Amino acid sequence: MGHEKIAVIGLGTMGSQIAIVFARAGFETLAFDQDQDRLDQGRKLVRDFLEKQVAKGKLAPELRDQTLARLQAVFDLDAAVAEADLVVEAVFEDVAVKRAVFAELDRLARPEAILASNTSTLSITEIAAATQKPERCIGAHFLIPAALTPLVEVTRGLATSDATHDRLVALLKAAGKDTVTVNDAPGFAINRLYIPLLNEAFFALAEGVAKPEDIDKACTLGLGFPLGPLAASDASGLDVVLKCVESLHHQLGDKYRPAPLLVKLVRAGRLGRKTGRGVYEYGKK
Repeated sequence: MGHEKIAVIGLGTMGSQIAIVFARAGFETLAFDQDQDRLDQGRKLVRDFLEKQVAKGKLAPELRDQTLARLQAVFDLDAAVAEADLVVEAVFEDVAVKRAVFAELDRLARPEAILASNTSTLSITEIAAATQKPERCIGAHFLIPAALTPLVEVTRGLATSDATHDRLVALLKAAGKDTVTVNDAPGFAINRLYIPLLNEAFFALAEGVAKPEDIDKACTLGLGFPLGPLAASDASGLDVVLKCVESLHHQLGDKYRPAPLLVKLVRAGRLGRKTGRGVYEYGKK
């Protein structure tokens, strides 16, 4: 392990973190984005994260330099995936978008390459159906922040082969991650439990149960969460959280109805950290 090549598709908040995971572990990593501005921003996200880890004394400067040397951001999808052993898709949480990406990856990647989606709520079986080899498709749900969180949720689609599953788990373990394996179901295991909690936090906030700081504090100090649900939503992007809630609502019914306040904030363009304002204010973007 370590000689395999990794491709990450999408260099946003999640993609940049996933790329760090593999590059830091010694894998040659190519990260692709089709938008030059996002590619440049992704490079900045990677460098800023590594610099902060060095400043906190959690990463040696030598490992920072080695990680940056192994991680290349590219504007050519063919070049990104041509020699990859594992391709991790980290684009927007929309099944039509992901299916289109997987169809293209199926055409460009080597036949033996694993195609993994970082989807947190969407059906791996449905995404894999856009390819000619669904047996090599699988879910690899990294948690935020992927470079720090020790767990990856591995999701088997209907056609995912044992070989694909076992190779992915081995690669993730070589990258320093522990795993849980779940079957293809709405929200899988983690978000089936966690997304309703985020959504309920917005209901509680709208009903005046407590101030946002106190709702978050109740979860961090009272329940041991690393980040409160409202702050976590801001970090993920309220639009991303809403997409996840809507996905569960569509698949599982009114029990998972999106909180009106969450919908209102997204419509207002208050998406969290990435826009400078969500539940909390972060200054001008």
